Amino acid sequence: MRIRQIRNATVSLEFGGIRFLIDPWLAEKDAYPGFAGTANDHLRNPTAALVVPMSEIVDVDAVILTHAHPDHWDHAAAEAIRPDIPFFTQHFGDKALVSDARSIVLDNGLHVRQVDGKTFTDVRVLTGNPEFMGVKLKKVPGQHGSDVAIQNAYDLLQEVCGLVISHPDEKTLYLAGDTIWNEYVEANIAEYRPDVIIVNAGDAQIPGLGHIIMNCDDVARVCEAAPNATIIASHMDAVNHGMTSRSQLRDYLQKAGLSHRVLVPEDGESLTV
Repeated sequence: MRIRQIRNATVSLEFGGIRFLIDPWLAEKDAYPGFAGTANDHLRNPTAALVVPMSEIVDVDAVILTHAHPDHWDHAAAEAIRPDIPFFTQHFGDKALVSDARSIVLDNGLHVRQVDGKTFTDVRVLTGNPEFMGVKLKKVPGQHGSDVAIQNAYDLLQEVCGLVISHPDEKTLYLAGDTIWNEYVEANIAEYRPDVIIVNAGDAQIPGLGHIIMNCDDVARVCEAAPNATIIASHMDAVNHGMTSRSQLRDYLQKAGLSHRVLVPEDGESLTV
């Protein structure tokens, strides 16, 4: 497989001969306000520019959206991606969100709403674990923060998913999505024994509710649970509430003796694993 870090959680994946675009967030730097109520919400998003040409980013066979937060799916992506592309969403709620309108604007907090009337015409759901051109896509659970965070801010954090992606000619890939380390991640690793794991490791935080994606300690727990897997750290250095940088994660990994286990690609960097 070939994995290219685009920006934030946006990744392109060549797997089993198929090209996927995952969680496309494609606006120009500083296009949107910071997410209200999150850490450093005075900063504008994205905090980093795209370094990969848009034509390369959207030249894919299918799109996967793990959830519809606006740092995973935005107006610029909706405008740039062709409307007839096969588009996989976690459930029928997100299917309706994508199907009903291609033009998206930010609402309060982490929500999105849609305007205009452009539509995607081939939106599918990951429920039922579909197969796409020989590649199996199995939806698996995650949780976008602690139990306390979900109880207190469910309307903000909502549902997310991960994916286990497999093909006879490829290693098994676990895309954890926007989750912290928890019993779901632990169970996914134990059941599917992935060879490669992509974790969203930027330590995004909401004051008073803690981190809502993985931090350094969570990445170390993934390494411990999957001692033979290659770990790839994504979702870093691009959004206002991300509190751990790539350089900070690399320093942590070096001190913990885990640098050989975790790859921390820069935006635009490609990995073959």
